[in-house]
Amino acid sequence: MLKVEKVCKDFGSHRVLDGVDLAIEPGQVVSVLGSSGSGKSTLIRCINGLEKLDAGRITIDDFDVSKPRDLTEARKRSATVFQLFNLYPHLTVLQNITLAPLEVLRQPRAEAEHRAVVLLEQVGMGDKASAYPAQLSGGQRQRVGICRALAMNPRYLLLDEVTSALDPEMTAEVLAILARLARTGTTMLFVTHEVEFARRISNRIVFLEHGRLLVDLPTEAFFAPEVGRDHPRIAQFLSKMRKD
Repeated sequence: MLKVEKVCKDFGSHRVLDGVDLAIEPGQVVSVLGSSGSGKSTLIRCINGLEKLDAGRITIDDFDVSKPRDLTEARKRSATVFQLFNLYPHLTVLQNITLAPLEVLRQPRAEAEHRAVVLLEQVGMGDKASAYPAQLSGGQRQRVGICRALAMNPRYLLLDEVTSALDPEMTAEVLAILARLARTGTTMLFVTHEVEFARRISNRIVFLEHGRLLVDLPTEAFFAPEVGRDHPRIAQFLSKMRKD
């Protein structure tokens, strides 16, 4: 289980996360919605240990990400797909995907490369193994980012606004891949502005507002009319996103 308990994160005098509680069971897809600046991406960065907590605790299968030794184990169980791809420009697609399995998991090279090729085939990029990131479109680079994360065989996949830098056609390609992952039971925490897509693939919807978790509800319940009546801010957010 991935557990976020009373987590607070400050940047100077500004509190970005304020007492957030969240638990994700294996096999669940949980989407995190909220306006820009609500703390969504910071939550992901705290879970993968890129930001130090100011209060609270995060554990991945009981490994505390605040403890260096535990963080190494936690990162073997989770993987992150970033908003801006974060591929190494001097490495080929194959090298980008196999780097962490070789260095972190200590996989034999032949095993890591075979897994990478299989993943590339699954996302329609079997012919791009020797290409460099600069030779790829944005959608292709994001597909490589997803392959790189999946190459770690993670129990938990963290997705941080993975379509925000893509045009509509590329967005559709990436979302189709994520939908397939959701159907296979991949555990995902999905930070997104893609409201209707989140509605289709999620077991639960979490809504953050000013760093606080406003609601954590089953997907059907989140989109029910009474939620909008009880939480006008959510109704306002959904109305705006649908117009956009």
